[in-house]
Amino acid sequence: MSLNLHPMINVAVKAARAAGSIINRAALDIESVRISQKKANDFVTEVDHAAEQAIIETLTTAYPGHGIWAEESGREHGAKDSDFVWIIDPLDGTTNFIHGLPVYCVSIALAVKGKIEQAVVYDPTRNDLFTATKGRGAFLNDRRLRVSKRIHLKESLISTGFPFRPGDDFNNYLKMMGDVMQRTAGLRRPGAAALDLAYVAAGYTEGFFETGLQPWDVAAGSLLVTEAGGLVGNFTGEADFLDQQ
Repeated sequence: MSLNLHPMINVAVKAARAAGSIINRAALDIESVRISQKKANDFVTEVDHAAEQAIIETLTTAYPGHGIWAEESGREHGAKDSDFVWIIDPLDGTTNFIHGLPVYCVSIALAVKGKIEQAVVYDPTRNDLFTATKGRGAFLNDRRLRVSKRIHLKESLISTGFPFRPGDDFNNYLKMMGDVMQRTAGLRRPGAAALDLAYVAAGYTEGFFETGLQPWDVAAGSLLVTEAGGLVGNFTGEADFLDQQ
């Protein structure tokens, strides 16, 4: 267990591990359903829903008075109009998952009156558990996390996410990417935003940027980063990023 023994974190960890074991079991079966894209997509949707159900069940059993905001089921579960809202992405990195690339995770955050106070990002393939409680620091398993000490772009490894939704300004992004590529030690695109943020918190990369992100992509990861001493902002640098994509 991490040193971060806030009771709510313990429940969130339990929820994340339950989802993780569903995902790990499903990963063993993905080979057999990959025959057709449609089959694979249906399978992932099923895994997504099962993992989300496990999370929601664990959280609502412990905290029936809390609200739920989940990627798959929206706000249909949990108490309505609560100050406490769990923001959930049951499987971030589904495209990687479909292909068997082991870069995906479970993301769970608790917002209290709109501010993130608890965060869990769990990588089931490596059994890596990232946790943070506001004001108490960020941890990977039992190790306290600090962001990287590198301060020069040319020594920095930066991760990103490619725009893939219709309506994304692709050319604008390519220009940004080209700029970053030429000024840094390298640009990476792992494919799961929540994990990208956890990796910034751990100091594995110096930074991460992406457009078009949803609140459930960044809720948990953003607290990991700030609790590890990093900065999170929107593209003009203000701290109000959660629903600004």
